[in-house]
Amino acid sequence: MRGAIWLIGGTHESRWIADLILCQGFPCWVSVTTPAASELYAAHPLLTCHVERLTPDRVRQLIQQHAIQGIVDASHPFAVDISALAIEISQELGLPYLRFERPDLPQAAGIYTDVATLLQGKLLVGERVLLTLGVKLLAAFAPLQRQATLFARILPTVTALEAALAAGFDRQRLIAIFPPVSLELERALWQQWQITTVVTKASGTESEQIKQTLARELGVKLITLQRPPMIYPRQTRDLAGIEAFLQELAGSRQSDQSPPQGY
Repeated sequence: MRGAIWLIGGTHESRWIADLILCQGFPCWVSVTTPAASELYAAHPLLTCHVERLTPDRVRQLIQQHAIQGIVDASHPFAVDISALAIEISQELGLPYLRFERPDLPQAAGIYTDVATLLQGKLLVGERVLLTLGVKLLAAFAPLQRQATLFARILPTVTALEAALAAGFDRQRLIAIFPPVSLELERALWQQWQITTVVTKASGTESEQIKQTLARELGVKLITLQRPPMIYPRQTRDLAGIEAFLQELAGSRQSDQSPPQGY
């Protein structure tokens, strides 16, 4: 039996990547960080979905336990911690690694920056700001609570709500909802809260496109956080690249199992 592929998942693209891995005959071990993300994957006898925020020692243990043959990293573009960990472990253990990097959207009208630059400037002062960044970054905006009217969209989980409240967000300025959010709902939310500025991530998804469209339509200032710099040893942006990677793994596995000449 082929060794398993560790798929770092949680994104919508990782669903079809998991299907591709299974179609190629590899067992697929998917790691995600929330129970909600595990619901992305259909049940399959060769698929195992693991929910945990992984540490280096835990990764080494699970790689051995699941006989991992290769790693496909389809995590969110901003989830650089798990990508860095996977790259480090792959080099340490000699495991092939492939990053699936969703393409960036063309930069539309608006402001493109990073968190540090945004927080040091005055772009948000006096504005009614909607943050669509995930809860990890909300604490960084806490000092601005007295300089701007801050709203946030978060996941409907206890952890997300606690993090938002700890960052100083009023309950009436939070909306908890699972993405994706339709254009109609997004528009209604911006208008209901009289939003003047939206801060989002360069995620490369339809959600980012919707924000670009609405910002033009409603005259809202759109600030997009650029992806963190990251150097991947090998990456692809399409199905063909993943197929080629899996074929290489299948070929190397067969070579390892072939008897020596003259046997």
